[in-house]
Amino acid sequence: MEYVLLDGSWTLEVGANAEAQASVVPASGIRAEIPGTVHTDLLAAGLIPDPYLSDQEQAQDWVGRTDWVYRRSFRISPDFLRAERIELVCEGLDTLADISLNGSSVARTANAFYGHSIEVSDHLIPGENEIVIAFTAPVTAAEKAQSERFYWHTGIGQERLTGVNQLRKSQCNFGWDWGPRCATVGIWRSIRLRAYNEAAFEDVHVRQVELSAESATLHITASAIRTGEILPAALSVTLRLGEDTVAAGSASCASDSGPGTTQVHAGLSLHVAEPRMWWPNGMGDQPLYELVCDLLDDTGGLLDRTVRRIGLRTVRLLRESDEWGEQFAFEVNGIPVFAKGANWIPADTFVPRISEDHYRYLIQSAAAAHMNMLRVWGGGIYESDLFYKLCDEHGLLVWQDFMFACGAYPADKEEFMQSVKQEASEVIRRLRSHPCIALWCGNNEMEQIHGCISTGSEVDALGAMSRESYTQLFDVMLADQVRRYDPERAYWPSSPHTPGEKRADANDPRAGDAHLWMVWHGRQPFESYRDCGHRFVSEFGFQSFPEPQAVARFTAPEERNITSRIMEYHQRSPIGNDAIIQYMLSWFQLPVSNDMVLWTSQILQAVAMQYAIEHWRRSMPRGMGTLYWQLNDCWPGPSWSGIDWEGRWKALHYQVRRSYAPVLLSAVEDSDAGTVTLYVSSDRSDRRWLDMEWRLWTTDGELISLGAEEVDSRVRATTEVITLDFSEQIEQLGAENLLFFAHLCDGNDECSACMVSFVRPKHLELKDPEIGVELLDEKEGLYQLTAEKPALWVWVDVQGQDISYSDRFFHLEPDIPARVTVKSRSNNKISWKPEDIRVYSLRSTYI
Repeated sequence: MEYVLLDGSWTLEVGANAEAQASVVPASGIRAEIPGTVHTDLLAAGLIPDPYLSDQEQAQDWVGRTDWVYRRSFRISPDFLRAERIELVCEGLDTLADISLNGSSVARTANAFYGHSIEVSDHLIPGENEIVIAFTAPVTAAEKAQSERFYWHTGIGQERLTGVNQLRKSQCNFGWDWGPRCATVGIWRSIRLRAYNEAAFEDVHVRQVELSAESATLHITASAIRTGEILPAALSVTLRLGEDTVAAGSASCASDSGPGTTQVHAGLSLHVAEPRMWWPNGMGDQPLYELVCDLLDDTGGLLDRTVRRIGLRTVRLLRESDEWGEQFAFEVNGIPVFAKGANWIPADTFVPRISEDHYRYLIQSAAAAHMNMLRVWGGGIYESDLFYKLCDEHGLLVWQDFMFACGAYPADKEEFMQSVKQEASEVIRRLRSHPCIALWCGNNEMEQIHGCISTGSEVDALGAMSRESYTQLFDVMLADQVRRYDPERAYWPSSPHTPGEKRADANDPRAGDAHLWMVWHGRQPFESYRDCGHRFVSEFGFQSFPEPQAVARFTAPEERNITSRIMEYHQRSPIGNDAIIQYMLSWFQLPVSNDMVLWTSQILQAVAMQYAIEHWRRSMPRGMGTLYWQLNDCWPGPSWSGIDWEGRWKALHYQVRRSYAPVLLSAVEDSDAGTVTLYVSSDRSDRRWLDMEWRLWTTDGELISLGAEEVDSRVRATTEVITLDFSEQIEQLGAENLLFFAHLCDGNDECSACMVSFVRPKHLELKDPEIGVELLDEKEGLYQLTAEKPALWVWVDVQGQDISYSDRFFHLEPDIPARVTVKSRSNNKISWKPEDIRVYSLRSTYI
């Protein structure tokens, strides 16, 4: 097998149909970097302003309305051309592309979601060759298709384009309610020539047919493309764990066709003694085996080799009837898993520029917050191989949507259905070896949103797809592809989805998964989460602003009030800033500055998600999962994310790390009765006796009452510990003057802690907490914080620095210290003085 890599430097030119603004591009073209996008190449050439800054996004609208041409020359040796088969392998073309080699058209593509392998042996010559890939403007193509036959798509978000549902490309490219409208074009994944003789692997499938503590049985099937007279003789397989070979085997190849390009098949079973099982994060280790597959000729010579990394585990979607309706729970290696996680969107609008380091950082951040599942949302992309590799390594299960979201699709068109069928088969085969993949899901919110599906047999006047075509796409075709190519994993037709006759009620609490947006979109109070008894909540969320340092990146100083034109421009939710402020004034006092509005919004978001997550953890096993919206951002601005576009943890992510702790201490207050009920929810597989201590303080720092309990932390269960009655203290001292704190410890190690107030924080009579800061270790950036009086939502900040903080937005009790490590995110060095450290708390936001 030989390769000619075509990544790197190309020339980008304007195509035949161009907007007037395209005249900024020289006739000779500009340098393009592959993988890449037209936007990033124009940005690198200084021909468009950064669309993430100010309102400059508007200055690039013409890019998606212009045809583009990529070209490059490359040299081919005579030896390379002697191969029996040469393929052009394009891993990702976005989206409508015409590919030519040396002036001859070799392929046209219309789907950005999977790769294309094109036989090009007859189109190459020794020496200099030229490849040209011409892209049709996606916005123009979408508008043309919509004018011919309209398919409805939700108008979610401000500043967005329409018609993306007509194209098989990232649906959020045309704008969403958390991201910009940048209709991308380009060679967005790697491209190369591949040459081989005799035979090469086409596909390898590893099926786990048996797994126990004593043994595992794997069945490996392989198919190869045969190009010559010689029939590949054998498939040889070796399974390794680290440096150790744990199993090996071989099988003869078979073909029922004669000479020429044809298919060759082989299959065998491997038996593994004492297998090491792969577990989700927090439940065990993630050992990954290396499976080396060799295709051999009749002399034992190597024709081709492919390597897979696999994890040995079982995963099932449990849907048994129970006292509440029907289960919706994941089970791994026979153990039910409470899914703790978030929804994942593309980490940048311009996907090729997402670095390996940024992917790694985001996945590590999810794992550090005790997450065990991410949902790859159906309006983005099927992620890079690196993403799934990192999820394998960190024990993050993946709920994988197919790429359909919030609209009607032309499933009544045969060409569209064939493209999607190929897309599904390619994607499933690419990802199925990853142990992280837990579920295939047909689409996002198409059963929930009115307007996607009609009751008739045709596309209706408003553009809704027919029930028949919806069923054919999501209940039949995609389900069949999963059964054919990945039968061990479950398929779920939509999210949210209620199975059976209740399908029209997509958020039925008795069965299926739910998207609960009564908080935020419905403007209901945070406490309403506690009325929800749903089985699995795969979307819910609340917005916040990024911190001041992030906002300073895309605004001028005079634009940082959240009601400024630029701040409102970056807010893509139609109700966004208004909803944040309304909820903020319900919970907190009016902040004293623009910066404090930003910080307070983050505290507000953390409180909202704490209410939701901790309620559903207490409801286990009735509810068995929470995936909040959303983990990450694709550009700078207000959104539902817990980590901003540049990677800074918001208050939400610090809170999620507490709320997703393996053992959680949580509280439910009854302000009218003056009581607090404490619960311990455990994900652990071992039963433990833990120590809980609680204290009731005045806001002046006077200790009023305290107590301790020994807690039976049961296996994967919630325990109601105690109900404490503070009605007398509230009557004597006033609810606004009291704060309750509790801590749960395993020996000397704190597992979890919680705080309760009996009034909304805006009505608390908080005093200056007199927070002291002591530098304990300058080299490590370790500080100790103490307070004379209770301090709520304490955070450390170093202005003008890109900092990683070990903890933020925590509560401080009098004379109980907290330690925080402060380091640079970029180089892990200390580049500031201790006096540069600033410490804030809730009281700082309004005084």
